[in-house]
Amino acid sequence: MNQEDKNDYKKGSLSLVGSVALGTGVMIGAGIFALLGQVAELSGTWFPYIFLIGALISAFSAYSYIKVSNAYPSAGGIAMILQKAYGKSTITASAALLMALSMVINESLVARTFGSYTLQLFDIENEAVWVPILGVALLLAAFVINISGNKLIGRSAQIMSFIKIAGIVIFALGALWAVDFSIDGLIPGSSENTEYSVASFIGAIALSILAYKGFTTITNSGDEITEPKKNVGRSIIISLLICTVVYFLVAYAVNSSLTISEIIKAKDYSLAEAAKPAFGDLGLYFTVGIAIVATISGVIASIFAVSRMTAMLTEMNLIPHSHLGMSGRIQKHMLVYIAAIAILLTVFFDLSRIASMGAIFYLVMDMAIHWGVFRNLRKDVNAKGYILISALLLDLIVLSGFLFVKGKSDPFIIIVSVGAIILVTIGEKWFLNANKKS
Repeated sequence: MNQEDKNDYKKGSLSLVGSVALGTGVMIGAGIFALLGQVAELSGTWFPYIFLIGALISAFSAYSYIKVSNAYPSAGGIAMILQKAYGKSTITASAALLMALSMVINESLVARTFGSYTLQLFDIENEAVWVPILGVALLLAAFVINISGNKLIGRSAQIMSFIKIAGIVIFALGALWAVDFSIDGLIPGSSENTEYSVASFIGAIALSILAYKGFTTITNSGDEITEPKKNVGRSIIISLLICTVVYFLVAYAVNSSLTISEIIKAKDYSLAEAAKPAFGDLGLYFTVGIAIVATISGVIASIFAVSRMTAMLTEMNLIPHSHLGMSGRIQKHMLVYIAAIAILLTVFFDLSRIASMGAIFYLVMDMAIHWGVFRNLRKDVNAKGYILISALLLDLIVLSGFLFVKGKSDPFIIIVSVGAIILVTIGEKWFLNANKKS
């Protein structure tokens, strides 16, 4: 790594509070505003508890990341874990690239959510056109902010995370107060004569897990966090706990304020819809304002994390890289590539399909992590095998159920996702073989 690229990775540049803000910034930006309606559509009035199940499965997953990151903190994060487990192999390169792609997908998911919520402030009929336009505008703004470096990103993440978490909690408590803290939202009832299969519930769990995957952003920051061997694990645990409480509280409030059919009808902006009966126009403006802050901070944090991860993959010679005539550091080039891919996804895919692709890519990568740690690293990092296998099996069950549900309702996205995984694997095998020959 040359001197210029070393400047991309500043040890100790993120505090414990900053790393927690970064993790919650990614999670809450996607989880509450982008996925709540999607989860409710698949699970009916049970959806608040689906988020609790998703948190439990994510806690099992986090165990692998915490154990390896505590032993080997690195700005490479997930790429480092995979290379420790599998060496410089096709599995390492493919799984790491799938994780990077799932993070880019997350950016387009949140960008479209930003567009959907922002439009609730205006009387515009052609939302199908304006949602991607606003999403692209957000991605371009986040790109500009990211080229300014860690200090601005860390500071803005802390401020925005505080604002949005406080705002979301106020929304939830206010909505519950408006319905006299009704227990209706806590007790699942009949979902308007709609029956949900076991596979449908599992599919909902898959999307809820996507809402928590932002904790991996913390592992990608690695030794940029102060006292990483102690604080990486703490940051992940604190972020997951904060998000679990916030997700359940908001889901409870929405479930108390709206029927499932109302949530599904407004699934891309369900929190804004839930604010109307409780607070009227004032509540709508407040909720949309918080959504805008949340989605902006989520995109900024995600672009920051994935640019660092892909720059490290390039330095590890795990993915190809071309300057394409650009000057400056590799990390800056990655910002350009990431923004371009996220913009394309934002323009051509809707929220449901973007979320589905992200869930599939993430679960495949997550399973590779657990198996690799179990098979090759558990003694080195002092990890318990039964927890690793439990995490692997939970991922497998959830992925299988999700593929079954989507195979029946939207087989196109399964074909695209599986095709992308095959292309990534073949491409990485060719690239690594070419590198060996040269």
